Amino acid sequence: MTVKPAATRFVPTREQYAWTFGGCEPVMRIQPGEILDLYTEDAFAGQIRSSDDLPSRSITYPFINPQTGPFHVEGAEPGDTLAIHLIDVQPARDWGVSTTVPLFGALTSTKFTPTRDRRVVTYSALDSVPRTELPLEPFLGTVGVAPAAGEARNVLVPEAFGGIMDTPEARAGTTIYLGVNVEGALFSIGDGHYTMGEGEVCGVAVEGSMDTLLTVDLVKGVYCEWPRLEDDDTIMVAGSYRPLEDAFRIAHTQLVRWIAEATGLSVLDAYQLVTQGSRSPIANVCDANYTIVAKIPKRYLPDVDWMGGTHRRLRGIATATRDPQG
Repeated sequence: MTVKPAATRFVPTREQYAWTFGGCEPVMRIQPGEILDLYTEDAFAGQIRSSDDLPSRSITYPFINPQTGPFHVEGAEPGDTLAIHLIDVQPARDWGVSTTVPLFGALTSTKFTPTRDRRVVTYSALDSVPRTELPLEPFLGTVGVAPAAGEARNVLVPEAFGGIMDTPEARAGTTIYLGVNVEGALFSIGDGHYTMGEGEVCGVAVEGSMDTLLTVDLVKGVYCEWPRLEDDDTIMVAGSYRPLEDAFRIAHTQLVRWIAEATGLSVLDAYQLVTQGSRSPIANVCDANYTIVAKIPKRYLPDVDWMGGTHRRLRGIATATRDPQG
């Protein structure tokens, strides 16, 4: 029988929420390979619980998207890459909320209630009759590390350090690679989404608290300039900037470089391969920087150990964690 690794549970108090990437003292020091079981509050910090709780009265800017963390990873140094493998991402409540916010998006206010047992999110229109069901597809809107040079970045501004990328690819089974800028990396997570359309058009997904099981590892001496993501079938890069074309250019340029470096293909050959085989889902067009994800299936690429086989190793830890029978 395989021994199931023990997970360290952490539920932040309201006083422990992080509201920036950088500028916060770590809530915990952890070792690479440690399993964390983390609670994250919803993007509204739990202040919107019914259709009567209007954002204009319930939310105080900039206290939006509370983060759980940061966590100091022992041995993480500038120039390394932090690998965060999401083992499981599940709603922590049986309800979530979505709304529009003044001067942020343009859709009619709506209220949602997800049902975990049936793995659906039930949409009930607020001002009219329609009611329908959407698939429950939980993911983390925000995963990031501290920026370099002592900077503190608002959680609503994604960039090279990650942050509020709002990509549904940040789900269970995905490994997220983030370049380490400060000692300990100081990563945080939050902004759980129960479901969301591409682009997060009105600026709000179905927001909800989340229980996330994860583990971390370090890729020593390798630095990811922009967030990389990997699952069993795909490699991806997230680019976040404005205008949207620049986010697109960042994501695809970085994907081309990653493929060329890992496979030995020339940059122009990798460029041509990405042109033919990639997909470009829009993650967000509502945050202070927009996010595009460039992704390509591994089956189109030479068979190599991406990021030194880190994803495969962390998947092994995840399997032992979720299936103690091995």
